[in-house]
Amino acid sequence: MDVNRLELLRELSERGSLTAVAAATNRTISAVSQQIKLLEREAGLPLTERSGRGIVLTSSGRMLAETAKDVAVALERADALWAEFAKSPRGEVTLTTFPTGGKMLLPGVLAKVAETQGLTITASDQDPLFPDFADLTPDYDIVIADSPGMLPSWRERGLTVVKLLEEPLDVALPENHEFASRESLSAEDLIGQTWIGAPIGFPNDNILHQLETVTGVPVVIGQRFLDNGIVEALVAAGHGIAILPRFTTRSEGNGLITRPLTGIRARRQISVLMRSDRAERPSVRQVVEALREVAREVAEQHAS
Repeated sequence: MDVNRLELLRELSERGSLTAVAAATNRTISAVSQQIKLLEREAGLPLTERSGRGIVLTSSGRMLAETAKDVAVALERADALWAEFAKSPRGEVTLTTFPTGGKMLLPGVLAKVAETQGLTITASDQDPLFPDFADLTPDYDIVIADSPGMLPSWRERGLTVVKLLEEPLDVALPENHEFASRESLSAEDLIGQTWIGAPIGFPNDNILHQLETVTGVPVVIGQRFLDNGIVEALVAAGHGIAILPRFTTRSEGNGLITRPLTGIRARRQISVLMRSDRAERPSVRQVVEALREVAREVAEQHAS
């Protein structure tokens, strides 16, 4: 049955006449009468009967009018709940990240989100060799990605991109290395060094290509590893030097030290990728804001 017609029947039961219903609903008497007749056809029973010059509800009409009240209450409750939901971040938000991004951001983000009742994050990490983080956006509300900058594929897909921070990429050295006393290193300083590299195409690997461009000398790569923990261990043991992210590299009590690289842009951008519709959800917006706050805290911590 049509909800609007049920509401007119309810009005008739409470106001007592077609004239009063028409005045209250800004309709003509004829229009109200026509809608009541259509509702009778839908119900399959007479809902009104003549009484003097007017009409009154039949027993079927009175019962259906009571049902109409229940429907109206349910609709108002649904509207109220939806309005509350639309204003309040609730429900589950799915998030996926690359490993060092998760190490850097998730502890703080999970703590902040736990302060909002009814909001939860289901997080996972991805194989760092995933070709394009944008491919994950159909399956997750939030994708944390690292890249040299804004990638063309992100624009082409119409994704919402929120830049969280830029993380410097430093040179990691054994703590007894000949350059340990220097505050920074240039491309020329590093000619002839053996490198523990990252997989081809990773931001860390792109820095080595920049070194080759600046110096005109090919870099020597001894090994390549995905796991930065392995890279840290090999550097500390003296098997080579490496490019590692500043904020997540353990450089105290770990047998290695890190130094900034001058003369080239040695950074990676960490961003949130989302489908544009999911970016509008209050729950997703709340988690993204928590990510931004934690990213600012991380950057400030390492700036001091």
